[in-house]
Amino acid sequence: MADELLKHFDPFDIFDTEAARLDRFFSGLDEAGWRRPSRCEGWSVRDVLGHLAGEELYNHACLDGSVQDLLTRLSKAGVSGYNDFNEWSVRQRRDLPVAEVLEEWRVQNGETRRRMRELGPDGLIDTMAGPYPCGRQAFHYDSEYATHADDVGAPVSDAEADDRTLWRVAVGRFVLAEQEAKVQVEQTADEVWAAVDGVTASLSYPEFVEATVGRLPASHGIDPRIVAALRCLA
Repeated sequence: MADELLKHFDPFDIFDTEAARLDRFFSGLDEAGWRRPSRCEGWSVRDVLGHLAGEELYNHACLDGSVQDLLTRLSKAGVSGYNDFNEWSVRQRRDLPVAEVLEEWRVQNGETRRRMRELGPDGLIDTMAGPYPCGRQAFHYDSEYATHADDVGAPVSDAEADDRTLWRVAVGRFVLAEQEAKVQVEQTADEVWAAVDGVTASLSYPEFVEATVGRLPASHGIDPRIVAALRCLA
């Protein structure tokens, strides 16, 4: 049933679109732009690029069926856990020329997107949670890339904003269902209603998206139990 939420969207086309958005943005930055803080606490815009480049180690391991080998190598290097891996990836690239890191990400992510499209939505890839459909994994990557594009301020045109929000709402609802989250969610024509532990809230589509990726501002005024229950993609 949860798959019905995603049937109208092509995860590979979305992945290409969001990667291209980031590439355009990164390609136009000057030194001040690279140093600017992102929405990711403690990370500059350049650090977000370093994270994306480093993450391709995991993406390729998923496609190669070698995730456990990667985790073993990382453990030997003193890296354990997702957050530790993210910070390690950023540190490894902070002293490299930014053009080198950008090219690394561009080439490695291009290969990831090509191989995932060739494998198709129903092909299985290796993940830390075990075998997982390639199309579903692509939707997870779509959300991450869209989130990081917003984190660094990559432009989104008015013409694409509504459709972009709609697929992100669908992915958020899908992942909540996939994770069997305790929160009850219902989507109407213009908002999302959420309930958990007897507490309810109505969120606009953009608010719901921001909640699922852990980016709601402190001033949102939504009950923290709802906020915590909706966070599923960050």
